[in-house]
Amino acid sequence: QVTLWLKKLYGSVPIPEYEVNERTVDILHEIMESNEERDKDVMLLIEDMKDRTSKYEAEADYMHDILGESLGFVEGSMSKEANDDLTDLVQSAIELEVEDTSLTSFYSAINDMTLELYKTKSNNEEMEQKLRTLTKKLTSALMVEKQLEEDIEKLKKSQIAQQVKAETQSKNMKFLEDKSKDLKIRICDAEAKLIASGLDQSLTHEALVKSSEELAALREEIKPLKMELASYLDLPPVTIYSTVML
Repeated sequence: QVTLWLKKLYGSVPIPEYEVNERTVDILHEIMESNEERDKDVMLLIEDMKDRTSKYEAEADYMHDILGESLGFVEGSMSKEANDDLTDLVQSAIELEVEDTSLTSFYSAINDMTLELYKTKSNNEEMEQKLRTLTKKLTSALMVEKQLEEDIEKLKKSQIAQQVKAETQSKNMKFLEDKSKDLKIRICDAEAKLIASGLDQSLTHEALVKSSEELAALREEIKPLKMELASYLDLPPVTIYSTVML
């Protein structure tokens, strides 16, 4: 079937070479069936157009006979102006898609077309309003997007600066910690050497720190006594003597 169809399709022209297998044959068979269905539809359409043409020609002959016999219109007897008016009338009837050329049909068609025009204008105005609204929203959204992009860029730069600062602080902290450990080691080594050379242990760093803490505690303890003493010093001498005697 496919081979016969290809021969019929190409006629006297040689059929192009193609790989013959199950897949290519199936594809060609589908194309063949589709073309045959299309050809059938085209033939039906042609037959319908021929039938309509015959009907229109018969109706035209009938109308021609009526115009000639009943109204006395003979082809070529009307003036150019009358022919032009008749042509305009027919063209208007076709454009308005009226059933006949009566004034009622024309007025009805014109009213329908006018109403459709108003509806179209109203729809266009509504669409323009929606378009303006959408354009405004889009413009606002684009501005917000641009602002967000700028904020994100600023945040990235700020984060980079903070990261660099944090890294610097971390390095400084690490340096200070290492330096502190090194100094502690040096102090311990120096104290050990001093103690080994006969230095009193009460003069070592730990002992001095402990003494300083004890001194601070004693100062806190004598603060109330100093305050009480100050209150006595503010009194007149007689009052002080009486208070001491009591």
